Amino acid sequence: MEPEIVQDQPFDRALRRLRRDRAAARGAGADYLLRRAADELVERLALVRRPFADALDLGCGGGYLTAALRARGLGVVAADPGAAFALRAGGVQCDEDRLPFADAAFDLVVSVGTLDSVNDLPGALALIRRTLRPGGLFLAAFAAAGSLPRLRSAMRAAEEAEGGEASAHIHPQIDVRAAGDLLSRAGFALPVADVEAVTVRFSSLLQLVDDLRGMAAANILRARGGRPFGRAGLAAAIADFTAHADEDGKTAERFEIVYLSGWAP
Repeated sequence: MEPEIVQDQPFDRALRRLRRDRAAARGAGADYLLRRAADELVERLALVRRPFADALDLGCGGGYLTAALRARGLGVVAADPGAAFALRAGGVQCDEDRLPFADAAFDLVVSVGTLDSVNDLPGALALIRRTLRPGGLFLAAFAAAGSLPRLRSAMRAAEEAEGGEASAHIHPQIDVRAAGDLLSRAGFALPVADVEAVTVRFSSLLQLVDDLRGMAAANILRARGGRPFGRAGLAAAIADFTAHADEDGKTAERFEIVYLSGWAP
């Protein structure tokens, strides 16, 4: 059975770009999960016994993965949905489901931290495959379903405190099985999807939210009738998050990072 991705409303492209520009303005520091995932992709690439020459870093962000690939001797084109990140990397601004590159332009495409928030993920994967030369490799990583359980609980507590209906405060996420199926549907050979659970401990809910904004990973859906929480809602969210803290006052939050790989036939 093919996976069904249910999305109540499309991602707002302009808002997505704005949040990436804001993340770029913050500078490095909150992108530790993205760097971790990028390091993992580089390690996986090192296990592949074939040379690569021309790479595309799709969703380049601060350029960490771009620099790592160039250090390995690859020619890298950087691209990002955000204008600030793209400009900083000397690259191209584009959405992943609206790629401006020619077919068979690269023999390697990598992406970290952005594909989970693309309007048309199946379409984006199909375009990525088309940009690859025959025998080219695609590697990606992004947050998957099951991530941020503590934040989700805090948001429910806030909604209840203010007597409102549940709204989408975290954008829909894809589970590892659906991600693998989407690779197959896009025409990739030897598709592989696996997941790694990463735990990060935060001193407060506000620190978690601030770090998510720094990673351009805050919710980018416009919730119907959505509004900022008032004092009661914010207090309830903080109390719920703090209630799960360890003895040292820090709360453990979980991120599920899905890794994808596939080859262009």
